Amino acid sequence: MVRKIFAVLFFCTYAQWSFAHDAGLSSADVVLNENGVDVALTFALQDTEAFASMDIDGDAEVSPEEREAAKPEIATLISKELQLTINERDAKPISIGDVIFDAQNNAHISFHYEPAAEILKMQLLFLDKLPDGHKQFVTIRNASGENLREKMLTQQENTITVNLSTTKNSSMFKDFFELGVEHILTGYDHLLFLFALLVVTRSFWSAVGIVTFFTIAHSITLGLAGLNLVSLPSTVVEPLIAVTIIYIGVENIFRKKPKGRKWLTFSFGLIHGFGFASILQEMGIANNEKGIIVPLLSFNLGVETGQIIVTSLVIPIIWWLHKKPKIDEKLIFICSVIVSLAGLYWLIERTIL
Repeated sequence: MVRKIFAVLFFCTYAQWSFAHDAGLSSADVVLNENGVDVALTFALQDTEAFASMDIDGDAEVSPEEREAAKPEIATLISKELQLTINERDAKPISIGDVIFDAQNNAHISFHYEPAAEILKMQLLFLDKLPDGHKQFVTIRNASGENLREKMLTQQENTITVNLSTTKNSSMFKDFFELGVEHILTGYDHLLFLFALLVVTRSFWSAVGIVTFFTIAHSITLGLAGLNLVSLPSTVVEPLIAVTIIYIGVENIFRKKPKGRKWLTFSFGLIHGFGFASILQEMGIANNEKGIIVPLLSFNLGVETGQIIVTSLVIPIIWWLHKKPKIDEKLIFICSVIVSLAGLYWLIERTIL
């Protein structure tokens, strides 16, 4: 009976792993100056495939040459679906910059509008062409670099407005706090890693120690990476995260009472911190010198809040199951096998597929 229950749980969980993905993220940096309005957009490279048909030869792979050939189509589409109203009049871009692909797999494109704006309204219609759940963080600044407005735009709420005579503080803290909560609640690899550590605990303080060391570690690298002081490519970080999950699962299977888990958690938590930071790096937050501290702290606070919520729900269930003799003798083994298989799946997906 116990095996059947875990089989059902594994099937349901695997379904989530197979179809759930982190929402796409992009950013827009808008500068109001005496010459007009400058808009700089940044997207993850894979997101630009929603704007243009890149696989010209139909071989299911996009070559550098095919990406290069798609640049004009990308620029044309965005220019049509980036709608600006300046001083209550529709504006068309005076100039459109080249689409630039950087070494971090980001795509950049810039636009210049005239005249200078006292009242600006920007609507991002192109968000409807991106996958469901995509978010675009928009920052509006004046020529001296002072933040006038920040807002997280979505397909449902795709408009931002600023009036220089009535500018107020934005809800940036709230936006990034919610983004942090969402990121950890949909970060199944991070949650499974934490679960694998907690499933062997049998006391309050052992669980607190693991959660605390994990929190300290990933907060350190989240801060360093978010500030662009340390950087690791996602092609390295994501497979390493999968390896940490496999290692914990296998150790649970072969060591009945794993020791030194706090320091192991801290070491692996540093790696997971780079995974958390990737979401901020994709949005170019570190380039916003006036606004980096608030989004970084509020995002991390959101991650911690989501982590506490999940831990508070899971720990009582784990301890309750440990008190059932027939379940207890198989709980760690079965859960750890599932964890290891999930980690192996992610490792293959992130390195080979």
